[in-house]
Amino acid sequence: MQIIGEPIFAKTRDGTLLSRVGTMFFKTPGLVTKRGVHAMQRAMWVDHLNEDRAAAGLQPLSSAEEEAEFEQSVDLIFTEDHVLIRPDPDRMDLAFRADEELQKLVNKRKVRFLNTHAAKVRNALRDRGENWRMTRAPISQDDMANIVESARVAIGEKPIYYYNQAVGTRYVTAGGYNVVSALPADEYRAQVKEVVSFLKKRNRMGHPEVDVFPTTTPIEIKKAFRDLDVDALDDGALRAAVDKIAQDWRMSLPAELREESVENFDWRNAMCAAVTAGTNETNAAEQDLIQGISPEFYRQIEWLPGARIDRGEVIFDPLWDEFNRTRDPSLAPFCDFHVRNIIFNLMRLFNDIEFVNVGRIARSLARAPIVGSRHGSVYVIQCKTAESDEVRLVLLRFQKWGVAEHLDEGKDILQATIEANEYADYILDRRLMCCQLGMNLPPRVAIAQFPETYRGHNQYNGTTVRAYGYVRDYVPGTASDKVPPARFRNPAFALAFAWLMGVAAAHDLIVGRRSSETKENLFDKNYEVVQFGPDGLPVKIVATDHAGSFVNYLHTFEDSVAPYANVVIRRAKFVPDVAAFTDAYVTAFERTLADVQAKYRSRRRAFDELFVHRPFDVAGSGAYRWAKTLERLDQCDPKAVSAMLRTAIEEGKQC
Repeated sequence: MQIIGEPIFAKTRDGTLLSRVGTMFFKTPGLVTKRGVHAMQRAMWVDHLNEDRAAAGLQPLSSAEEEAEFEQSVDLIFTEDHVLIRPDPDRMDLAFRADEELQKLVNKRKVRFLNTHAAKVRNALRDRGENWRMTRAPISQDDMANIVESARVAIGEKPIYYYNQAVGTRYVTAGGYNVVSALPADEYRAQVKEVVSFLKKRNRMGHPEVDVFPTTTPIEIKKAFRDLDVDALDDGALRAAVDKIAQDWRMSLPAELREESVENFDWRNAMCAAVTAGTNETNAAEQDLIQGISPEFYRQIEWLPGARIDRGEVIFDPLWDEFNRTRDPSLAPFCDFHVRNIIFNLMRLFNDIEFVNVGRIARSLARAPIVGSRHGSVYVIQCKTAESDEVRLVLLRFQKWGVAEHLDEGKDILQATIEANEYADYILDRRLMCCQLGMNLPPRVAIAQFPETYRGHNQYNGTTVRAYGYVRDYVPGTASDKVPPARFRNPAFALAFAWLMGVAAAHDLIVGRRSSETKENLFDKNYEVVQFGPDGLPVKIVATDHAGSFVNYLHTFEDSVAPYANVVIRRAKFVPDVAAFTDAYVTAFERTLADVQAKYRSRRRAFDELFVHRPFDVAGSGAYRWAKTLERLDQCDPKAVSAMLRTAIEEGKQC
């Protein structure tokens, strides 16, 4: 391939790129990197070809031949760190040819794709197992909240804007107008004049100085602000005009964006995306890659290099070859051996997989994650088989105490394997216990085994051992703690939510779910997923994981019920009728506790003998915990326990 211009990433003496654009041609292979715009580079390429033809005694290219050269070309953009391919969504074959050629010149990690807003582009990359090449790096939920809160700035008046440092745009929100509307007349006029003035301006990079948030706000609202003649209106007329625009603005907002708070995950995610977006960015959001995924997953999945499946053949990403060859430490975070093992195992079991993408959830999605927790790593697997048009999404959690972990404790391989197997049985036994007691868990979970090379300080370093993982389908819906606060202002929604949460809380209390590390109550902190009906009202709650169940099996319900009051306490300021919300929650809780107790008492043998074949050890075996749980359930007074819950709620609301 001929190159006309300097190498990619070549810089001047002062460190600036010699060229920020390039054009790659395929009819006659070549790359133009000379400074200019893409149209100029196409002209340079034609001139170059015609010079070669003249030297060979040939006529210049005809118009049709020139057009053929252009049709088989791809635009490139160069940044300090990346080569960005700008694909034609209808010619992804050309984009992938450009990708292959560019990898001969720069590392694959530095080649990314633009136009990921187009489904054809996203799907083409997805089908090659390359979600990782169009997503941004994960970021912790606390960091997102801090980014949004620290982005609040002023221009000359009040700090009502959220500032994007990369592009220089300040976003004004409908909620920000609440601050403005409370100002005295002179300050109000100055603030409105500032907003109107800067909405009409662009900065030196060509981006708006001020824009309305969200950017999907109807253009009519932005135009109404721009058309305001502030100086021509007296104070009363100005306030009336702006109030009318602000009202239309609020009405245009999706329900999930009306509560402007970092506690509202939808609003926080949208604002974080707005204030961190850059120019020429390759950014496909989670909801673009996975239809209907909960907002809690925003920037929490780290998609990783895996493999492309071509005519049934598995072609692992060349980054793996590079890592195996060089052991480059910068590649280690990308080349996660779990990912390769997952894909390898899938292909051993299924011969009709068309594509697979694997992502890692690097941090707990809980609102208050346990610091230092040793919970097993969680991976997201997106795949499709030939027999179905459905793209499946499954979650895999590796067992936190596997063979490798026991080897790290200095145990021999036989003991480590025995204990890992026993723990796997214990995990599945607890799932059966939870289901027997009525907890609404995902209907199917599969256990998977993966061969992995043990890397540790034990004498068995380098030995192949088994890692265990638990696979379940992704449960659609929204985690209870991530439901937008604005939705609770609907009385029907609030009461339906309270009732379902009361039912789930009773089951959670019965199975004694607590953090095994801190003994902290885990309810309403990520695991309970709310599902909605066609009318938008809650219809079901699924506990997506039974982690922590039967940790609290010795304390009475009376000693354990108080933390469940937080379901009401933390939502009291959002619901229109706190008393009705409390009644629905406590009534559902009491009724469920009584129903499970009655079910046990009417069918004792079905419960008491469920685990008679398992070891019974007062030190805390599964069978012993099961027996103590049933004993506690039998002895409790549902009315007394629910009364204590109500008291804890009332006391909490007064704090």
